[in-house]
Amino acid sequence: MESLSLRTDESIDEVVERYADMVYRLACAQTGRRDSADDVFQEVFLRLVRRNPTFASEEHRKAWLLRVTLNCCKKLGASAWRRHVVPVERLPEHGQADDFEALALRDALARLPEKDRAALHLFYGEGLTAREIGAITGEKEASVRSRLSRARAQLRKEWEGGA
Repeated sequence: MESLSLRTDESIDEVVERYADMVYRLACAQTGRRDSADDVFQEVFLRLVRRNPTFASEEHRKAWLLRVTLNCCKKLGASAWRRHVVPVERLPEHGQADDFEALALRDALARLPEKDRAALHLFYGEGLTAREIGAITGEKEASVRSRLSRARAQLRKEWEGGA
């Protein structure tokens, strides 16, 4: 089995190009803010360059990047600065019902616990299985399935107006 690292396998530019969208989508989903997602994105790839870990496979590299992204989001959310920042919401223009639905869904997702948002994003946004999510988050596969089920039920309840 050949191991992967930045110095022997490919350049950082190639790795960033391959995984940029995945990392940024997860950061946006977890933080709910583009400026915070930008900070997380930079931190994730900075850690990759500084630590230059060796990976057993592409799947291992992908899992490492997802785990580091989740950790960076969690660290950012716990920072004193972040606790005092109030997000500015953009209200849709008159007649833009789709924007209201998108805002409602984003707000419902934001009210979910962080671990539930992460599980939903990794499952639906990145196409990972419950087993793969469990390996990344350190949870059992059954726990991930339960988390996904509860999160979907909560979203359904809020969407139907019964929150």
